Formats: sequence, structure tokens, C-alpha cells
Amino acid sequence: MDIFRGPDLNSSSSCNSTGSVHVTPSKSQKDLGVQLVLSLALGATALITFCVLRPRWPQLYAARKRRIEPQIRLPELGTSFFGWMPKLYRITEHEVLASAGLDAFVFLNFFKMAIRLFCVMGFFALVVLLPINNRFRDFRPTFGDNKTEDGKDISQLGLSPTLLPLDDDDSSFGMYKGGHHKDLSSERTYLWAYVFFTYLFVAMTMYTINWETIRIIKFRQDYLGSQSTVTDRTFRLTGVPEDLRSEGRVKHLIEKLEIGSVECVTMCRNWKEVDDLMDDRDKLLRKLETAWAKYLQSQNKDKQTQRPGQVAAPANGNPTPHIDEEAGETQRVLEDNTDNPHMMEGERPQTTIRYGPFLLRSRKVDAIDYYEEKLRRIDSKIVAARKKDFKPTDMALVTMDSVASCQMVIQARIDPRPGSLLTKATPAPSDLVWKNTYAMRGIRRLKSWSITTFICILTILWIFPTVFLASLLSFCTVEKTAPAFAAWLKDHPIMYSLLQNGVPTLVVSLLNVAVPYLYDWLSNYQGMISHGDVELSVISKNFFFTFFNTFFVFAISLTGLDFLSKLQDFLKDTSKIPRAISDDVEWLSVFYISFIMLQGIGLMPFRMLEFGSVVLHPIYRAMSSTPRDYAELEKPPVFQYGFYLPTALLIFNLCLIYSVLRWGFAILIFGIIYFVLGYFTFKYMVMYAMDQPQHATGGAWRIICYRIMIGLIIFEIVMVGQIAAESAFVQSIFILPLIPFTIWYSYYFKKRYEPLTKYIALRAIRSTEDHEDAVLMDEQFADEGESRPSQALFRRGSTLDEYREKGVTFVNPSLVVPLKQPWVYRDPPPLPTEEETNTSTEELPSLVMPNTVSGLGIGDANVWRDSGADAA
Repeated sequence: MDIFRGPDLNSSSSCNSTGSVHVTPSKSQKDLGVQLVLSLALGATALITFCVLRPRWPQLYAARKRRIEPQIRLPELGTSFFGWMPKLYRITEHEVLASAGLDAFVFLNFFKMAIRLFCVMGFFALVVLLPINNRFRDFRPTFGDNKTEDGKDISQLGLSPTLLPLDDDDSSFGMYKGGHHKDLSSERTYLWAYVFFTYLFVAMTMYTINWETIRIIKFRQDYLGSQSTVTDRTFRLTGVPEDLRSEGRVKHLIEKLEIGSVECVTMCRNWKEVDDLMDDRDKLLRKLETAWAKYLQSQNKDKQTQRPGQVAAPANGNPTPHIDEEAGETQRVLEDNTDNPHMMEGERPQTTIRYGPFLLRSRKVDAIDYYEEKLRRIDSKIVAARKKDFKPTDMALVTMDSVASCQMVIQARIDPRPGSLLTKATPAPSDLVWKNTYAMRGIRRLKSWSITTFICILTILWIFPTVFLASLLSFCTVEKTAPAFAAWLKDHPIMYSLLQNGVPTLVVSLLNVAVPYLYDWLSNYQGMISHGDVELSVISKNFFFTFFNTFFVFAISLTGLDFLSKLQDFLKDTSKIPRAISDDVEWLSVFYISFIMLQGIGLMPFRMLEFGSVVLHPIYRAMSSTPRDYAELEKPPVFQYGFYLPTALLIFNLCLIYSVLRWGFAILIFGIIYFVLGYFTFKYMVMYAMDQPQHATGGAWRIICYRIMIGLIIFEIVMVGQIAAESAFVQSIFILPLIPFTIWYSYYFKKRYEPLTKYIALRAIRSTEDHEDAVLMDEQFADEGESRPSQALFRRGSTLDEYREKGVTFVNPSLVVPLKQPWVYRDPPPLPTEEETNTSTEELPSLVMPNTVSGLGIGDANVWRDSGADAA
């Protein structure tokens, strides 16, 4: 029996006057079957393809394992077709923490928490709530215009314009029977079950959050307390007054506090000049390497066109440059991926330079000589710039002699003046965005608020294309714009189901994949100090977008073109919003089931397949021309939590919101499937396939918990509206206290747990000599029936962060990084020594061949060196 009634394909009255009814798909169980078959087909195809390609493409599917330090050992998964699955399952969370870090540990534990919680909730939804809903809530929703099928106004008949139960013997699709409806007063007692399970599920969710938070805090404190990296001993000091802006004065100020010795101080200075020079040098270096690649390819083609045994004559009588014997493979790759039909035999690539007044004069010169000279000149500027004394800013990075001293400073206030000498934790040196360390605080704050405001406005503006796309996908729009196609759909119910059910979920899924790239790009311009902060910001922004557009926009209005009029009504009377949401939530049940099906069963295996990387790899390879380009193709892709976590949080909240309702059991079942598949998929990605260059020390857990609390509040509002729609006001009033209680719980969580997700407790910090403290902490883990994480995790005597930060210091890389030489042949050039980096450009080695090529002599080369090199 169909639970929901969709538009009648054989009745013209199913479409309203606007020509469009519902942004939701049709709502029959048959549609769910079609969506399930489609999702299974997509997922099975991707999974089988992955199992076939995984052992054949280890450079992609085991990229991280091939490049991590040998000390970090990952279990071998083997090359069998399905044999990798049980081995991946047996990887413990201790091994995840040791080899992938805190962020991966927190991310995967969110999936495990969801599985445990929804298994229990799903049991109650299936065993208790499903029989209740089948007995009392066998709904037939009304049309959008609140009229019966024969055009009578429901309000005139005394019927509720929302969801009404039919008689048990009613098998028709009508809203009423003979103009009469059943007395609902005898049936409202079942709504107390809704009240009970709303309280139960809210309590279970909060208990699960508490239990998992305490557990994560213990792992986090033990992990961070057992290590002593330069990051753990360094804090960021902002708001430094002008009279204290020197390394010596800051060191004296901190040591006067008598909380420890200062190891070193890095005063952030205005390094914009040297940073810009390094950026320009990187661009020049790549242009020079591209020119060399073109020339070597031309030489290789010349050799292939010669008769066997004939030696190619060098251009202009110059000696042929030495070609490394190991460069043969690279040259063949370059030849296969680049075609230069315009080049003559033996000719070197040229480039056009402009010089003179207003750069009106131009001349073609040898590209290799030109870029080599430009590189020499910019190297000279960099060497000179590195010796300058740059103006200090109001920020300093202070490294203490111990982790405990650093944590005491971070968790304290050292100056009575507001905004002065503020202390914060410092990200790792490789995680710092150095260009933002010397930006003015006011400018960074202005950029942050401006982009945040722009993103909020943009997210709201996404309503209109979302509603427009949804209205285009409705059957009534098709019937109005393409009657012949609509008639064909009536004769093919499976295709109709795909249009009404599969296509909208696919469009929403693709939108949720595409938009995060835009938000990620915008977040990088907000002036944040670290890449980890950017990642957390992307998670928040993308969740706001996915939740707002996927749930709120669909739930607030079922009619695409009627959205603005409904929005005006809600602005006039906001009390209508809970009732409208509760009514429309029932309509959207099948849509969200289809959405979760597609995300979990259909698209999750594609994430493990890295479909985007596979598709784009030939394109990137065709665009590559230099050895450096090909080496960068071998780097593992970056795992970005901001792209994956928001969708998982959305599905978690959908499972909460629908847990008590008619289709709650189905949404919970497919939600469990989503999180099970997601756990295995993302576990493989973070462990074997993808890199995580930045680490936020598990900071995403705070975002996860607060977003779940938002879902709880929406769940409670929906249940109030659902029960109030049945005129059961007493039961709905009993749910109202949950809303302020959930808000209070968020403040409770913030005060009790959040500090321990940001800082390291002093008692958790220990050295190798702190045996008594270690025994005491072990006893605190004993009551949980598991060993202390450090016993199994850190037996090698080091953590992943300590491996990452071995030998690094808080110094702007632009000041000390060796100046890379052009990568011409297969093997990368050796890094220059510190002495070579600091020499003048006249002493730098040259890659250009002696004399000249392409008909230019030394004297000719000086012409463009003097007149146009700097002007180009």
C-alpha cells in the first residue's frame, strides 16, 4: 500500500494554477524501489571498479602509504579482490590515531557514534513506533491548494488541511469518504508515544555526545600530553604594544612572569617584499623549466628523424647539450604529451619581451636565456631582501622550554588591558599562513566579517536557483512545457519515477559537491592564521549551506514558484513556520530516504574510487610538460574534512528529525547503512589514499557536537508542530521544555567540555620520568575495560606530530628555504647549500649552455638583458 499520495498522472487537476506543484519527488514505495536499484547499480559498479584498480594503481589508491615515513607502519591490505576489507576493519582506533592523527580519529569516531546511536533508535522505531504509525498515522496528504479532488475547500468540510487518517477499509486515494471524516479525539492518546520517544531520543543523543566527548578528550589529552613538539611549546602573542616589539623585550616580559624559560621568540614582521619575490621566483622557475622541456623534446624529435647511425648536427654549429642517460623516460613522456609543430629542427623556444616607453617595442629572444637571466636577477633581490630588517608587527611566536609552561600562558591572561598581549595556541609551522601573520588585525577582522557576510547572503540567494531547479523537475512543469514528453512518462512509470525521485536527489547531491569548492576558495581569503582554521571554517560554512538548502528550503515550501508568497506569509506571522515545517516534513520523507540512499549506497563507493581524480588525471597529465609537473601528479590528493563532514552531519540530523515519524524506521535504517559505508570508505581514504597536511588537533569535534544540537532543536520543533497539527495541544506543550533544555545543554557543553578540546590539561602533560603520574592516569582508564591509549599507541616513543615536526622551527620559509634550481632532467636537482643560497647572483651556477644558440651571441644577449629583462 502506498503511504503517500503523489500527483495523479491521469488527472489534469493534479497541477495547480502555477503549473508546478511540488519540489519533492513522487511518494510511492515503488519510487523507493527504483531509487534503491539505481543506487545499488551505481555503488556496485564503483566498488567493483575500485577493487579491480586498487592493486593496479597503487600510486593513486595507496599514495599516502607509499609516501609516509617508514617509521609509521600501516598494515598491508594485500592485492586480493575483497581481501582488503576484513584487514581494513581490523585496524584499531589506536592505529588510526598513531598513523593518521587526531583529526582522522575524531572524524571516524563520529561515524562510529552515529552507528551505535541509530542502531538503538532504529530498534525502537522498527519495533514500537512502526506498528503505532501503521495503526494511527496512515496518511493521505492534501494537495497544495487545500482542496479535495472534486475541488471542494477542505476548511468548508471541517477537515484539517494537513494530514488526516482514513478509515481502515478505505483503499482509495481520496482525502475523505462521502464528505465525512473520523472522529480524531479517540485516537490522540497514541501521541503520548511521540512525546515519550522524543524525550527518549533526545536523552540518548545527549548521553551519547557526553560519553563520546569524554572518551575523545581522554585520547586527545593523552596523545598531546605524551609528546613535546615545538608546536606544543609555542604560543601566539597578539596585541603586542609598540614599545615591546622586539624579541629581547618579549622574552624578558614572559620570563618575568616566572612560569618558565623562553627558548626563542619569533617576532612576526612585514615580510611582504620577500614573500612576493619568492612567489615571482616560483613562476619564473616553472617558465624556465617549461622552456627546457620544449627544447629537449625538440632535440628528441630531431634524433628520431635521423637515419640509423646518423648523428644530428647541432644548431648553428654549437655542441649538443649533455643529456642525462636517466632522462630517456621523462623525454618520452614529454614527447607523448606535448606537440610543437611550429618548432624548426634544432631550434630553441623563444619568447616575446616588451620594452621601451609604455612597453610599445617588442622582440623575440631565446626563452631559456631570458628566463635564466630573470631568475638570476630575482635571486639577487631575494638574497638582498633576506638581509633586511623588516618592520615588526603586533604578533610574536614564543617558544617555551616545556609544554606545561606554554599551556599555563595560553590558559591565562597576562595583561589587564583589553585586547593587549593576548595568548593563543599556535598551529604547526607547516600549517601557518605566514602572509596573514603580518597583516593588521583590523584588516584581517574586516576581511573575515566581509566574506562571512557575503557567504551568508550567497547561501540565502542559493534558494532561488535551488527552487527553480526543483520546479523544473516537477511533472507539472514537464506537462506544461513538453506535453509529448509528459505523455510518454505516463506510459513509462519507471522513467517517471526517475524524473520525480532520482533526478532531484542527484541534483541536490551534485550541488552539495560543487558549492563547497567555492566556499573553500572564499575561506582562504578571510585572513586566518592557519590552514587548520580554514578547514574548520569550511566545515561550518558548508554545513550551513547543505542544511539550509537541503532541509530548510524544501521544508518551508513544497511549491517551487510559490516560495516568495509563502515567505511573505511567514514574515507576517512567524507562528506559521513550525506548522508549515511539520506538515511539509511528512511530504519530504521519501525524498530524504532517496537522498540518503544515493549518498550512501550510490555515491560513497565513488569517493573511495576517487572518481574526480581518475577523471581529471589524464587532463592534468596532458597539461604537464616538465619533470616537476609529473612529480606533482604523484602526490596523494588532500583529504579535506570540509568537503565530507557537512553532508554526514546533514544526514545525522535528518535521522534525528525523522526518527519518530512515519518513515523514521526507513530513514534510520538507510542512515545506518550510510554511516557504516562511510566509516569504511573514509577510513581507507585517510589511512592509505589521501594526505592530511594540516591538523587541527581534533577541533572538528566541537563543530560536530554543536551542529547535532541544532538538529535536536529542529527535531523538537518539528515534533511540536506534528503533534499540534493533530490538535493535541497538551502533548505538544509537554515537548516544549526540551527546546530551552537543549539550548542550556549547549552552554553546559561549552563550559564543561570545550576547554579540554582546545587546550592540554597540565596533569596530562608528562615526561618519560613521570611514572607515578602515568600509573595514576592508567587507573582512570581501568574502569572502562580498555588499556590506556599510550600503552599501545606510543610504544615507539614518538607520535605522528613529532615525526612531522622533527627539526622544524617557527621561521618564515621565504627567509630560509633553499632556492630551488630548475628541474630539467629526470632526477631532481640537488638542493643548494646555505652558502650557495646566500651568494650573489654572479657566483650562481648557470644551466645555459656556453656560447649561444638560435643565432644570438653574447653581445646580442646583453641587448635584451639591458633593455627589456626587467620590463617584461
